[in-house]
Amino acid sequence: RMGAGVADQLADGRVLSGVGGQYNFVAQGHALEGGRSILLLRSWREAGGEISSNIVWEYGHCTIPRHLRDIVVTEYGIADLRGKTDAAVIEALLNISDSRFQPGLIEQAQSAGKLPKDFRLDPRFADNTSERLQAIQARHPNLFPEYPLGCDFDEVERDLLRALNWLKSKFKLTEILELGKAALDAPQPWEFAGHLERMQLASPEGLKEELFQRLLLAGLKATAP
Repeated sequence: RMGAGVADQLADGRVLSGVGGQYNFVAQGHALEGGRSILLLRSWREAGGEISSNIVWEYGHCTIPRHLRDIVVTEYGIADLRGKTDAAVIEALLNISDSRFQPGLIEQAQSAGKLPKDFRLDPRFADNTSERLQAIQARHPNLFPEYPLGCDFDEVERDLLRALNWLKSKFKLTEILELGKAALDAPQPWEFAGHLERMQLASPEGLKEELFQRLLLAGLKATAP
């Protein structure tokens, strides 16, 4: 809330981790001359098919208090919060929030008197969507390598990782029809023979493995570079 951070505990009291380094690195960024604290997070998350914002108006726990707010980075940009008023902090965080949640956050801030009733989000930040980021990535592939720090996966394994992640994203009620259609339109096994061999699905035995093969082929087709 207004620049505070949560990392070690849920609102209902369940503890996720120790608070040690999470708090101390932030405090150190303020204590050291010229130091800064940078918190990096995704602006939204998905669990059980439900999408929610990681930037919220209020929460029932606090790891990093608001007076230690500094720099926050999401996939949509950077918010420099140190020394700012509450209104300026809220606007900066809205600018790096996912656009699906911006209207609700604005309404909550206005209801609390932290933003004026005539507040309008800068149009530059009104299209903070995954689709826009994917379009930018597609236009500049050399600037956004899949593994910027390198990896030990070979080409087949990288293809499989993309396909399996795609399949995981489709296993929810709103996507099941699209997944079924993709499975029906799956390519022929010979087109991805090496991939099927790697997953031991080159010669499926029984209906279950045949279904797994078709789903994997659908995922490979959908995520092919």
